[in-house]
Amino acid sequence: MDPGGSSITPDSDIPENPLRLSHSFGYESGRRANLQLLDDKTLMFIAGNQLVLLDVSTKEQRYLRSCSGGGIGCITVHPSKHYFVVAEKRNQPNIIIYKYPSLKLHRILRGGTEQAYSCVEFNHDGSLLASVGSAPDFMLTLWNWRQEAVTLSCKAISQEVYRVSFSQFNPELLATSGSGHIKFWKMANTFTGMKLQGLVGHFGITPETDIEGYVQLPDGKVVSGTDWGNLLLWDGNTIKAEICRNKTQSCHIGTVQPFVLEEGQLLTIGSDGMVRGWDFEKIDAADSSVNGSRFEMEPLNELEVGNNVCLSSVVKSPQPDSSVWFAQDSCGAIWKLDLSFTHTAPDPECLFSFHAGGIQGMDVSPKSHLMATIALDRSVRVFDFLSNRELSTSRFFQAGTALIWAPPVVNQGGGLLVTGFDDGVVRLLELFDPQRVSAVTRRQNKGDAGLHLKQAFKPHNAPVTAVAYERNGDILATGSSDCTVFFFTVGESYSPIGFVRVPGPVQGLEWSPHSHSENRLLILCQNGCVVEVHSSDLKAQKPTESFELLELPRRSFRFRSIKSRIKREEEKARRQAEKEKKKKDSLKESKLGEAEEEEEEEEEEEEEELPPIQMPQTPSPLYCGFYSQSGHFWLSMGGFDSGFLYHCEFSEKQDEDPEQREDEPFDFLPIDETDDDPIRSVTFSSNRQMLLCGMHSGSIRVYLLQPGDHSLSSMKACRALSVHDNHYGHLRHIRCSHDDNFVLTAGDDGNIFSFSLLPLEELQRSLQKQRAEIPPPRVGFEKQPYAHDIENSATDSIATAKQKLEKDRLQREVELKITAKRRKLDELKRKFQQVLKVNESLPEHVRLKPEELELHPCFKEEAERLKSQRIMEVRKELSWEKERSHIALSKLQDWFGDPLEVSVIDVVAIRSDHRVSTYRLPKLTESSQLRHQDTPSCSDRDEHVTSESKKSRAEPEKVISEIEEEEVLRPQVVRSAAIKLGDRQEERLRKAALKAEQARAKKAKRMQEWAQLYAEKPGENYEDPQDVQNISEARENIGDLKLKTDKDFKVPRHLMMTSGRKRAELKDLEEMTRDKQTELNGRIVALRDTKVHLVSQLNAQAKQLRKVQQRLPARLHRPPPVLPTLLPEETPEKRLQPNRATLERYRVLREQRFKGTQEDEEEGTTRLLEQLEKEMEDNQEGEEVTSREEEEEEEGEEEEVELTELEEELRQEEEFTLLYEQDSLLEQMETSVIQFDAELLQLRHQKQNLDRELALADLRQMTLYQELLLLQELERKEGSLQEKFDACLREENSIVSKLEERKEQLQLKQRDIVKLQEREKALLTALLDSLGEDNKFEKFLIKVFEKKIKRVKKKEQSGNNEEEVESDEESDEEDDWDDDDNDYDSDSEGGSLDDSVCPPGCDPQLFEYTLQLRERRLNLEEMLVEEKKCVEALKDECDALIKKEKMVKSSLRAVDDDLELVNREKQQKMNELDVVVPLRLHQIKFVVDGSVPLDLTEALVVDRAELTRLKERIKQLQVEKTQQRELKVKARQHHTRLRHECKDMKARVQELEKECDKLMMMKFGRLVDLEALQILSGNRKLEVLKQEKLSQEAAFNKEIKQWDAKVRKAYEALMEVTRQNTELLLRKSKLLEETMEIELKLEARQKKIAVRQRQEDKRRENLKDIVRLKSLVKKQSSQINAVKSEIEALSHKGGPVVPFIQTTQLLTPTPTRPSDPTLPPEPGPSRPSEHQNSRGRKGTC
Repeated sequence: MDPGGSSITPDSDIPENPLRLSHSFGYESGRRANLQLLDDKTLMFIAGNQLVLLDVSTKEQRYLRSCSGGGIGCITVHPSKHYFVVAEKRNQPNIIIYKYPSLKLHRILRGGTEQAYSCVEFNHDGSLLASVGSAPDFMLTLWNWRQEAVTLSCKAISQEVYRVSFSQFNPELLATSGSGHIKFWKMANTFTGMKLQGLVGHFGITPETDIEGYVQLPDGKVVSGTDWGNLLLWDGNTIKAEICRNKTQSCHIGTVQPFVLEEGQLLTIGSDGMVRGWDFEKIDAADSSVNGSRFEMEPLNELEVGNNVCLSSVVKSPQPDSSVWFAQDSCGAIWKLDLSFTHTAPDPECLFSFHAGGIQGMDVSPKSHLMATIALDRSVRVFDFLSNRELSTSRFFQAGTALIWAPPVVNQGGGLLVTGFDDGVVRLLELFDPQRVSAVTRRQNKGDAGLHLKQAFKPHNAPVTAVAYERNGDILATGSSDCTVFFFTVGESYSPIGFVRVPGPVQGLEWSPHSHSENRLLILCQNGCVVEVHSSDLKAQKPTESFELLELPRRSFRFRSIKSRIKREEEKARRQAEKEKKKKDSLKESKLGEAEEEEEEEEEEEEEELPPIQMPQTPSPLYCGFYSQSGHFWLSMGGFDSGFLYHCEFSEKQDEDPEQREDEPFDFLPIDETDDDPIRSVTFSSNRQMLLCGMHSGSIRVYLLQPGDHSLSSMKACRALSVHDNHYGHLRHIRCSHDDNFVLTAGDDGNIFSFSLLPLEELQRSLQKQRAEIPPPRVGFEKQPYAHDIENSATDSIATAKQKLEKDRLQREVELKITAKRRKLDELKRKFQQVLKVNESLPEHVRLKPEELELHPCFKEEAERLKSQRIMEVRKELSWEKERSHIALSKLQDWFGDPLEVSVIDVVAIRSDHRVSTYRLPKLTESSQLRHQDTPSCSDRDEHVTSESKKSRAEPEKVISEIEEEEVLRPQVVRSAAIKLGDRQEERLRKAALKAEQARAKKAKRMQEWAQLYAEKPGENYEDPQDVQNISEARENIGDLKLKTDKDFKVPRHLMMTSGRKRAELKDLEEMTRDKQTELNGRIVALRDTKVHLVSQLNAQAKQLRKVQQRLPARLHRPPPVLPTLLPEETPEKRLQPNRATLERYRVLREQRFKGTQEDEEEGTTRLLEQLEKEMEDNQEGEEVTSREEEEEEEGEEEEVELTELEEELRQEEEFTLLYEQDSLLEQMETSVIQFDAELLQLRHQKQNLDRELALADLRQMTLYQELLLLQELERKEGSLQEKFDACLREENSIVSKLEERKEQLQLKQRDIVKLQEREKALLTALLDSLGEDNKFEKFLIKVFEKKIKRVKKKEQSGNNEEEVESDEESDEEDDWDDDDNDYDSDSEGGSLDDSVCPPGCDPQLFEYTLQLRERRLNLEEMLVEEKKCVEALKDECDALIKKEKMVKSSLRAVDDDLELVNREKQQKMNELDVVVPLRLHQIKFVVDGSVPLDLTEALVVDRAELTRLKERIKQLQVEKTQQRELKVKARQHHTRLRHECKDMKARVQELEKECDKLMMMKFGRLVDLEALQILSGNRKLEVLKQEKLSQEAAFNKEIKQWDAKVRKAYEALMEVTRQNTELLLRKSKLLEETMEIELKLEARQKKIAVRQRQEDKRRENLKDIVRLKSLVKKQSSQINAVKSEIEALSHKGGPVVPFIQTTQLLTPTPTRPSDPTLPPEPGPSRPSEHQNSRGRKGTC
């Protein structure tokens, strides 16, 4: 496979490049950050495995294919726009850096991740590149991309990373964000070097969220987005504040992404299609971490991009001071936005529109170069792939899932499309040319073609997955994922026939071709089932109640996996082939007898088990299939069974259940490299000699077939081309055009590509037209009524609707029967009533009791149960009505209250009639906001054109780049046959040679850097850009400036007025007016709130005053002031805020009034409200009267009490206190009222002043509107001239840039010539170095090197690009060659030598090396000739460009003069407009003879502040002039000082050179080349001696190791014997311990027996026990003796052993056994005592 993902089978007849990419119609809008901007008119994005460079103005596309073929992970652009980065996807992917605009590969970065890159980004100055890999390593890498080296690297996190970026304020900070995390990084210096330190952000109480975007602030904080639309402010790694809008509204609806901090505001985008700007200072100071609440604020600016817009990324235009951004819309569009947020800014412009998401259906026209597609974004699009343009787009109500173009037998015009949708609806669409329609159609179509709905019907209840026409065009079949296939008759109106059920969801429908005798339909199901239906019986089917065709003949096939069996047979064949190969090899290499022995051994060896036969647990999915012959078909399976094409046939036994049967293919065809990449779709060319396969990996495969090859035996060689995304771009649709000149593909990644099968020249010759022909409308198309569309997805399908009709019919019959039954029941009820009456008339003793009349109690219980159930249902109904009423009330409040921002509020003074009211301000809606669209201003155009001239230009291609990088070959020294150097010595020699080469490369690099420094050195005529700008500004502002009324007044370009700027002035005036009104309204509302608080305060003080007066006598009472009340007009909002008691009273009154009357509802409601208000007033008066009566009663009670003298004195003291309190309260109340009235009066005066200012603003607005109308009249004329001016300016800038580029190329070519000459000299020097000293063949080899040979030009071989050079040494053609040979022959000592053969005694490697150097010399000479030719061509091109530049400048001056005349005319007409300027008399300084003249036409209105500024500016200019003179003097002095320092530095350099030469003479005795010392290689003879020394040392060491092994073995044997002896001693010691324990137990038992039991019987028993114990002791002593003898024997073998210590004590059993003496002793040796053990160890040691 080549680097671009293209491969071809070796030795195939397929052309090298059968598919040539023609155009890309898709865009992966769902991919993150899939939009980059290279310059002001070139967009870059990823489309499958292609990188598309799209020209916005011309809509032309350029393509770069993925180098690895594995796909592209992400892209980014360098800040300078001179480079762009493509990060790929594959195993060990690379990051490739290209130059722009040359698109040449510049750098390759390797080893950054394992599988794919998820994001890359440059830092602010472009020196570093950050990359983050995807799963499984998620590696964060910082690159020094210019050196192709890794600076820092570490694992980012264990989750998917969406974005990485550097801080533009601190180059050491960067951040990453992604799935549920954000991480903050810092490049820190540690004691081990530079490292990356990361902190993961902690969400705390905030829910975790995926973070798509963030912005790093200057102080180190970070603002990130969330999934729910709010912003998060991060300080460190914690959340400082969550930012939302007022009333806890989210900043955006859905996901939000902050993307830039610009001009004091933070800009954000959201999935709601809005762009908002937020105050940066408020965000930076926000803090909600203390109380846990959210920080609320409102945006400063906002822009709605459009409906159904989901913004995911934005990029800014590279023009300086530009506010233009390009936005990526996840709904399939690219937008151009002006984010200046001014009223002159144009509306958002949708530049390009594409499908969003995977393509679900695609087909081509059978008669024209048209293509139709349908996708999940609910759109159907028609493309002209001949002219590469979109013709029409139609959107529907549900997602599209299938599409087919009707064949010519159905529609002769070729304009009928059949589309299927997600809700089961099938729509017939007619494509027509709107230019040929005289009347206006009902549907407004977008584009150059129209789509008209002909018919819509719904045959399915699930998505339609396949549509197909019968080969004769009589029947239409539709398949769905609801496991049904519906059939329709084709005609003017499609009529349903019926449907059949299939075992699984339908994957595809395939009608038998005309070559088959019978017309059948092949139904492919996703679960591997295949059903064949006979179409001949379809029309004969009788319609049923449900449209289901139960009697339709069919055959079924259920795929059973055979892949494991195939693999097993392949393994058998492989093993058999290996055995046969081994037998043949053994017979050749050995004798017959040895071969027979090997065969016997092989037969004896056990063979490995063969792979088992496996069956997948779940059926493999079926992807596609097609007929081969009648009854035979091919299937392509996925999952476990991928890798083959299976040839299948229907079984003759069709009695089994289709879901239970299992059928195996009768043949198969292996497809190379498809085990994990199955075939998803296939298509044939018209002659069926080319098979195109769409693969699961998104690639295309081209196979050539033989005619009539139904078994696909010729399907071997293929050409594969990776096109769509390798991970999710499954190629489900592939088609050939009707003339087989184009191939169209559509994948799940949303991309659509067109390929041409012919070269461009042949294609243009075969196609006589540049655009596809659009079908004309049908006859009578205009008169045809518009077809009814199915808008509701819940609409019943055809079968369901028929079933419902049948159900309704049955329901009506049932209702008729129920009615008859009810009549019968009524009759029986009437008879029962008569029986009851008769029973009542009977005597009591004969009369039946009620209990006897009841049939059973269960009937009554059932009735009670139904009654309670009904009560619950009524409660549920009332609860819903309650909720509905609440919602209705809220809607009414929103409708009547929301349109006004502030309703009219009147605030009335308390002691006077003065009042002040607010302004009535309606809310600003989207429709009320002005949206002005204006052409760019002159200055903006100039900046635009200038920015184009400053775009980046890539350096020209260097012809000798390969030569500069190649290394000079060195002759190989013959190794000694006796001593062979090791790998380490060879590595040391290789490193020495490598070090020498590095020194050479370092020298070349240093020379290149010096050349670059000299190239960057400014010329003698260089001028500082800042000085140039200051001079141009001075020329504009200094001099004789004319007034606007002068005829010679020239309007500066930056002051030219346009309609857009005038609209902005109007909008600013309106906003200023509204802001002032809003500010005053706020103050009035605040004053109203103050009055509300004051009224409540006065009421409280009055209540307190009444309490004080209750304790005072009536004679001391002071009259209280009149308490103010709030008028209804002061609180208008309370009218719509009733309390619960009022509503409850209203309900009671309403029920009472309307219970027995029938009157008009509106009139009754009005009366109820009046009555309710009256009752509320009566209740308030009643409460006041009651409170007053209670107070009077309390006072009366107090007067009746008689007091004593002491109590009287206390009462007088209390009166003084109460009087003070009374006076204080009255004074406070009076002060509050006076202060409020004063504030109201002041506010009233301010409102009057504002009214006057608003009147002046209205006059100003009228003047501005008149100027706007005047500018609009002249705007068209000015626009045409400005376009001409811009075109000329662009052409001039283009010529200048080309001229500069050619000059740079000329300089580079001249440098290359010098480098080639130096390179030629270096070859001779390398030859001389390789010859060494005293080489007897030196003259011969030099002659061979300098010999001239005739070389044939390089030829390209077929199949590859290798170059072969043929040499011809015919000496009689060139005399000088012969002369040179004769000269050498005469000088040689041994006679004439053939220079084409290495002479005897000469080193063959040295001779071969000389020939190679000669070939390089000849190459250099040819390149020198080519370079000189290029230099001459560049000089001619520069002369032509200079002439063209002069012509363009002359035309530019002419257009500029015409534009100046138009601007002067515009200014004169604006001067004629009348402007109202109100002035006071003291402002008029135009006085004649002490009085104001009547004629003020000669007067000039000037702002006083501006006049003062001009006077002060005169003084400032004088000071600046003096400063500039001083600066000039200092600059001269500095220049003189620099010249002296330069001379000193040169002298210093000469001194250092002399000192260096002196040091070399002292050290080496002569002047040497230090660089030659650095390139010295290693000494091979020394390395050989070292190798001999190492080999001898190794032999000696080996012998020493053998003796060490023997000593170690003897020592181990000694230790083993010692260990065994020690174990025996331990056993002996243990036995002694057991004996002592048994003796002690025995003595204790004897004492107990003597004391307690003295009977004779017990004594006898004890004696018996003693005897047994003694016998046991004897046995153990015998064992001890045996152990002793064993120890003695061992001591004689292994060394001295301490003799055993004799003891007379009895042995007892071990403590671990029971105390019963009758038990036998435990076998095994005893352990020695501690003392003996220690002695034994000592002896052993």
